[in-house]
Amino acid sequence: MKPSRIGTAASAALLLVLTAACSAGSGASGSGGTAGGGGGGADTSLTVGLVAEPVSLDFTTKDGAAIPQALLDNVYETLVTVDQQGELKPSLAKSWKVSDDGKTYTFDLVDNAKFTDGQPFTAKDAVYSINRVKTDWTVSLKAAMDVVQDAKALSDTQLQVTLSKPSNNWLYRMSTRVGAMMTETAVADLATKPVGTGPFVFEQWRRGDSISLKANPAYWGTKPYFQQVTLKYFKDPTALNNALLTKTIDVIGTVQAPESLAQFQGNDAYQIIEGTTNGEVLLSFNNGKAPFNDLKVRQAARYAIDHKALMDTCWAGRGTLVGSMVPPTDPWYEDLTGLYPHDVAKAKSLLSQTNAAATPVRLRIPSLPYAVSCGQVVKSQLEQAGFKVTLDQLEFPAVWLSTVFTDADYEMSIVAHVEPRDLPAVFGDPKYYTRYDNKQLQSDLAAADSGTPEEQVTLMKKAAKELSEDAAGDVLFVLPNLIVAEKGITGLPKNAITESFELAPLARS
Repeated sequence: MKPSRIGTAASAALLLVLTAACSAGSGASGSGGTAGGGGGGADTSLTVGLVAEPVSLDFTTKDGAAIPQALLDNVYETLVTVDQQGELKPSLAKSWKVSDDGKTYTFDLVDNAKFTDGQPFTAKDAVYSINRVKTDWTVSLKAAMDVVQDAKALSDTQLQVTLSKPSNNWLYRMSTRVGAMMTETAVADLATKPVGTGPFVFEQWRRGDSISLKANPAYWGTKPYFQQVTLKYFKDPTALNNALLTKTIDVIGTVQAPESLAQFQGNDAYQIIEGTTNGEVLLSFNNGKAPFNDLKVRQAARYAIDHKALMDTCWAGRGTLVGSMVPPTDPWYEDLTGLYPHDVAKAKSLLSQTNAAATPVRLRIPSLPYAVSCGQVVKSQLEQAGFKVTLDQLEFPAVWLSTVFTDADYEMSIVAHVEPRDLPAVFGDPKYYTRYDNKQLQSDLAAADSGTPEEQVTLMKKAAKELSEDAAGDVLFVLPNLIVAEKGITGLPKNAITESFELAPLARS
């Protein structure tokens, strides 16, 4: 039997790539189904409202959190998973051993898992999935598998993976989309027909509206309660809220207007879940070109931002101020908000020592609720310190991903980075869209990955601090996990620290 897992909420990716989708009122209702299953005649259909329609269903070639949010842990499974405390737990691998030199992992796999096309899951599929990340994936996350030297099936249920060097990070990454187990017979249709071993089977994608999943009748683990789940996408936060009020949906998976929670508070028909995420809302700087290749300009921008006032204004005061690219749920977190206290005078002084004040800088933000709301505040605060700011709102995901993320045609942007433990991905690769190239940081990150667990914590704290001191970007705040649901829905997660919105733990009381 598969070990039980605590649900994890809508969050995830290298980026919070939340594609806005279409209006309320169409698509499946969460209150109409009576499919059979765990409910014993009760309503076993569920509709979750989100603001993140994927641009594709293939996360091997498309960046963004919206795809694993819908599919990971639901359709696809991984060898290991992460609980709400950030601890690794068994999944398709029921146990594993690590060699004394930290380079060889031997996994004992479950023997009764099948892909949703009926094919059995074996160690050969795991080998194929791992190797395919190295050879066929095109997104930057594939770098997590570079450390793998060899993967081989010792038997149908035993997998051996040998790394070229010890890596603290590799096994943890195997709990993310990079570790998704796939079958060679189905990869040709990844963008439209995902096939995994999970508790749900992909059923339909109505572009611009919804994704439908149905319970997997042959699932190897604990069967899900809900037999039919619809992920319904909304462009407008008000429409999302109204959909719950009118019973079009059962759950608001990611509240996009925190100030609107008052309409649900004190109403016995609803429950509000509030916790934290690992989604760092980053005011990103293009470190590769003027003016943000100048430390004084970056420092001026950091001193110019009043983080508490910004969070109070654009996100109703809900979230966590951290001062670094590390959320409080990570082992190496420490509060670094004191490094750059709000100081307009200091910001003006630093800016006056450069040529940046005379040239407008483009703050190019994605058309996502938090970015749009916070962008106006950032623009105002930077202008009070002497910056000239042009605010561009780019359609998301297509235009923003192409212009900012791929081409780095920007000076500043705002986006939530929600992939777990993503500091190395965002700032350790000089080719990444932040264009940050710091050899000392890269050295510290490499040492943290190959050291003992204790050394990893020490070196990651060092890296986070030097990154913050160098003002490579400015983490405005960490997003809260805010969910509103009808009263009877159980299994909703308090914290959202993985890439998936896990549906199997949800039920109706």
